[in-house]
Amino acid sequence: MKIKELIKQDAGFQYVVDSLELMSAAGRRALLETTFSGDAEWLEAEWRRLGTAIEAVHEYKYKKPYIELRHCLMQLHDLRGTLSSLACRTPLNEVELFELKNLAQLRRTAAEAIAGLGMATMLPLPDTDEAFALLDPDGTGIANFYIYDSYDPRLAPLRRELKALQEHDGDAGRIAQLLAEQSEIQAAVCLRLTDALHAHHDALGKTLEQMAYADILFAKAELAIAWNLTKPTIGSRIEYRALVNPRLKHRNEATHLRYQPVDIALGAGVTLVTGANMAGKTVLLKSIGTAQTMVQCGFFAPAESTETVLFDGVATSIGDDQDEMNGLSSYAAEIIKISDIVRRCRTERLLVLIDEPARTTNPVEGKAIVQALTGIMEQAPSTTLITTHYGNLGGKCRRLRVKGFVEGMADVPLTPRNINLFIDYSLTEDASGEVPHEALRIADILGCDSELIETARKHINN
Repeated sequence: MKIKELIKQDAGFQYVVDSLELMSAAGRRALLETTFSGDAEWLEAEWRRLGTAIEAVHEYKYKKPYIELRHCLMQLHDLRGTLSSLACRTPLNEVELFELKNLAQLRRTAAEAIAGLGMATMLPLPDTDEAFALLDPDGTGIANFYIYDSYDPRLAPLRRELKALQEHDGDAGRIAQLLAEQSEIQAAVCLRLTDALHAHHDALGKTLEQMAYADILFAKAELAIAWNLTKPTIGSRIEYRALVNPRLKHRNEATHLRYQPVDIALGAGVTLVTGANMAGKTVLLKSIGTAQTMVQCGFFAPAESTETVLFDGVATSIGDDQDEMNGLSSYAAEIIKISDIVRRCRTERLLVLIDEPARTTNPVEGKAIVQALTGIMEQAPSTTLITTHYGNLGGKCRRLRVKGFVEGMADVPLTPRNINLFIDYSLTEDASGEVPHEALRIADILGCDSELIETARKHINN
């Protein structure tokens, strides 16, 4: 799946992509076409290149060539249409010829800057000097393009006569004739140039793609520095230390709210996570999904350290999937999505993240559905993380619990506005099979009606 589809499914990853400071439309287009990759060799090579780019951005000695490269990339246009015409030998007009000359000129500047960064081998740019020479017959060395007189011996005398007639209000008929002749000659020149440049199509196309890639690479490097992202490693399981959700972390920082990174390790099979409401279970799933997508799209990870395994994709059922336009209830939309995940897991190796499945149906059937789901996913070659409020589910699932509400965790008076200061979002192993019972205590803290709370407690005691 390409990034342009992934950002529609994961708001956290869309935030990551939108935060990249790309210099060019070509870079943006190439980024959106990048594919979620399970190729370990490509990913490790990409992370090495990214590490080198980060070093180049950090080092003061590379400041000048880096600024020159960024300025060069700002002038890079997306010339896919022009290159497509060139590939088909469709005669190019003067604007399109200018675009190609500008690309060849930018390639010279970019190559010098990349060499100055010590990355010429890592980011090789094809030689386009012959293409530039075709578009610069007078050796001006500048990117401006014009149908120069030197392209055809008839142009210079024709243009002199035309200029003299136009300056002295000469014969209108003769002027029209000369303009027509000039247009015909220029069209022939454009056709000859198109044919001559066709041999350089591959070099020009590769130059565009490599410069777009350089734009992406250094945008990723800037993001990694700004967000303290770290290089992942490929291992036998998923393990994040101090994992963060960038979107939520930055939102909390902007509103002066506390944010707590989380450690988590996941192996093959099914892991169940329990915890009270407000304990961050949904955020945990979203954070893992975004991080895995970042890693397999060639980004560094939003954690202090990351070990990961590679998947064919990330499959999620998180949040309210009610589709009013299609007449589906929350349960119907959710169960269709979960059914699709189960089918996919029979043929694909997925990272599966499911938030409180069957929570909107009756508890008896809901628990049965979760038990069936965990039983099936235990047999699949995937890694599955499920949050749930159901206890005593049986099976061989690993169980984690969010530590949750800790009354003495902060040294300020507890109020509904600062309750997150009193929640420990870290995870602990839990073999009991029970679920936390904190709903009434939190409701009491939030100022819920006392009669409602006391009556509920009586029902529990009975």
